[in-house]
Amino acid sequence: MGQQEEQNKALARRMIDALSNADVEFVKENYAEDFRIWVSGSLPFSGAADKASAVAGMPAVLGLFPEGLRFEIVGMTAEGDRVAIEARSEGRTARGDLYRQEYHFLMRVRDGRIIEWKEYMDTEHARKVLVGE
Repeated sequence: MGQQEEQNKALARRMIDALSNADVEFVKENYAEDFRIWVSGSLPFSGAADKASAVAGMPAVLGLFPEGLRFEIVGMTAEGDRVAIEARSEGRTARGDLYRQEYHFLMRVRDGRIIEWKEYMDTEHARKVLVGE
């Protein structure tokens, strides 16, 4: 694996830490201006969004967890500008429900900034716990 892939994996680790710490400033600084996010499913927060929408929505999603939502990386693979990240999260919602999620994130990097983030997860679990349907 080349130096660029190692740098991209380091950025992915910092991004997962930023999600765990609700570090909106890190996200703002490390998303490229033309950043795009896509979230699987048909949840209220599913679909595609640009940088401004992603940054604006981050506190609302993470705000569902008063004690925080902790992310853990299970594995990563990097090739070229892409990093595939297997991760899990755990947190308790404001209603007291335990949320344990499994993810596959695909992150793309250009010039040290994240240009794309795709999030695949168990949408039925998210709907049940986060949306309450």
